[in-house]
Amino acid sequence: MANQPAFATVYDLAFQVSPIILVDGIASTTLGGMLPIIALVGQSAAFLQGAASDGFSTSDFFARFVPVPGSTLVNQQIATYPFANQQTAANATIQQPLNISLRMIAPVKDTAGYLTKTAIFTSLQNSLVAHNAAGGTYHIATPAYIYKNAILTSMTDTTGGAGKQQQIEYQLDFVQPLVTGQQATAALNSLMSKLSSGASVSGATPAAGSSFWSNAAVAVGSSAQNAVSNVTGIAGVVNTYLSSAL
Repeated sequence: MANQPAFATVYDLAFQVSPIILVDGIASTTLGGMLPIIALVGQSAAFLQGAASDGFSTSDFFARFVPVPGSTLVNQQIATYPFANQQTAANATIQQPLNISLRMIAPVKDTAGYLTKTAIFTSLQNSLVAHNAAGGTYHIATPAYIYKNAILTSMTDTTGGAGKQQQIEYQLDFVQPLVTGQQATAALNSLMSKLSSGASVSGATPAAGSSFWSNAAVAVGSSAQNAVSNVTGIAGVVNTYLSSAL
């Protein structure tokens, strides 16, 4: 089997093979406090053995993940309290959590797969339940956006009736909260630092003559750099796990 191009391998690892990274929770004792989901399905070692002899291919992993249509990048709700005037009503919105769902596609590929399927899914379910109970969160990588510190709300069988195999497609639903524990701590520390030093605390309205768009180019460039860094980082977590499994 021919080796995949390097960029294609990074893309597959980050977005299709293991786009879900467990953070803290049951991963708190791992390197960096993160654990790729492929560590929970028990086939990374077998994949590495095959890669050593036949070449590297991400198509041999246990499952692949595909974003489900309907995920949100911006989610605002119009406020419903009484308004003073129409202009106020037009601008009164409340930010809502973001939603992201992934479809996990894991068909049985050989005879041995029928024997190990129950064990793998049972182990995965137990691990996710334990991770949630321990307060763990998830990083979700999609080609459009990296959802950080999301919370898993459900994992549901969505297998259709067209194929002969049963229970091979599951939908994992996540919610990205508005404020994480780390963000709340950082905001509180920043405010307390200003109060203790006697510095003024800026309001929500910008100073006269300033513009929200003045740093748009810088913001876009910074976001692009962060996106590349996040994708590389997620692929790095997967590669680190695979290397340690050798």
